Amino acid sequence: MREFDVEKQTKQLIEYTREWFNKFGDNTRAVIGISGGKDSSVTAAILKEALGADRVVGIIMPNGEMSDLDDAKLLVNFLGIPNEIVPITDYYNAAISTFEKAEKFEVTKDLKINLAPRLRMSTLYAVAQGQPVTSFVVNTCNASEDYVGYSTKYGDAAGDVSLLQDFTVTEVLQIGEYLGLPEQLVHKTPSDGLSGMSDEDKLGFKYAQLDEYISDSNADIPADVRASIDKKHVANLHKLQLMPAYKRH
Repeated sequence: MREFDVEKQTKQLIEYTREWFNKFGDNTRAVIGISGGKDSSVTAAILKEALGADRVVGIIMPNGEMSDLDDAKLLVNFLGIPNEIVPITDYYNAAISTFEKAEKFEVTKDLKINLAPRLRMSTLYAVAQGQPVTSFVVNTCNASEDYVGYSTKYGDAAGDVSLLQDFTVTEVLQIGEYLGLPEQLVHKTPSDGLSGMSDEDKLGFKYAQLDEYISDSNADIPADVRASIDKKHVANLHKLQLMPAYKRH
């Protein structure tokens, strides 16, 4: 595994965050979706350290019953950041009902799973636009998830600035510990909250294996895991790239 100085990297990340927001004004706000998981918890904590609690707006967006609601509330209370619960249930159900009447496409399981994060991202942009000062939506994806495309395009993969994109899950956990976040938020079993499966069950391998492979391509991990990671990485590279555009000659 690559060496990781958690104190150095955390302090540099906080400074980067402060400088990025302040170049747009010293009252600029950050809007972040709070799921109760490690990534949104660590990102929100970084934002508080960089900007102060009053410049961070945490939005909790349940779609029906939210299994992580208590954890999401725990985080915003622990950090003391302004927050609001904005359910997406009504317009999620309305969208599904509308789609089911369509004739040219099918309402698949994956459509239903990916619709929720896309509606959540549109909600975050609505919240940002509704602030009295310039506000930006913060992405919470990490390097491990990005490497295998474990995100929804124009959903949780979107945002105005990404803070954890260069950190693996293993490193994100260390940052969370360094910042003193509650253990139940940092070390809970990661889940997308959509499919009913843990992240690792859905991916088919452990994050520790993925992180080891990202850090060292010659890492000693099973051939089938290596092949699965490679396949997902190639298939999902488009999520990390700018939209291709034709250039006239």
